[in-house]
Amino acid sequence: MKPSESISSAIRASVAAGRPALVGYLTAGFPNRKHFAESLASVAAVCDVVEIGVPFTDPMADGTTIQRASFAALADGVTLPWILQALGLRQPPGGVGAGPPILLMSYLNPLLAYGLAALPRDAAAAGVAGFIVPDLPYEESGDLKAALDEEGLALIQMVTPVTPQSRLEMLCKSAEGFVYAVTMTGTTGKTVDVPDEVLAYLDRVKRCSSVPVCAGFGIRSREQVVRFAPHVDGVVVGSALVETLERGGDVGAFLRSLR
Repeated sequence: MKPSESISSAIRASVAAGRPALVGYLTAGFPNRKHFAESLASVAAVCDVVEIGVPFTDPMADGTTIQRASFAALADGVTLPWILQALGLRQPPGGVGAGPPILLMSYLNPLLAYGLAALPRDAAAAGVAGFIVPDLPYEESGDLKAALDEEGLALIQMVTPVTPQSRLEMLCKSAEGFVYAVTMTGTTGKTVDVPDEVLAYLDRVKRCSSVPVCAGFGIRSREQVVRFAPHVDGVVVGSALVETLERGGDVGAFLRSLR
């Protein structure tokens, strides 16, 4: 199974078990590099897929919570090479270990700085199954997509409530792993009220997609997850999880409370 296929498989397995998949986001190296492995293990023990944010100086899609985490991680010396090294230490000699698929959420600049020739190979060796790149338009993604294809890694497509139908169909057609259905216009961290029009939009995404669909941005409670569940295959929990880490809370207990 290709790494990209492991993402879809993990999400579908959760749905088959009667619960929406949980994709848990944490910023790499936050709240500090020393305890990152411990934080990652706590999230991975509950989530079906883990999304790790690569800290960046201009996180345009992120709200204040993830911006704070990103700036703290940068101040602590977190870089993409450090992240891949830290993830690689989790792998057994000679192969990628068990556990939920790992995604890296990164803006484009750190990936280009690392180098598209080495990135897919090193990411695959570290157990990464795919990438989310919020500032990379589909029309400009060919080089990265071709590089990731060499190692079977997914480039996750993002859609929003204002994505035109023709573009929605195009993005869903090229999607791997899952389609990331943003629930609102704006940045991460705001609480979603889940109005009927958002659910109708998610239904449109589901009809277009041959891979699972996960809703993200603003998901903080079990009530939201229950409301989303009939319309998606999973949910992405980001800012609320980072805030739990920030205050030293039990991330495992928080994630389990969403189910």
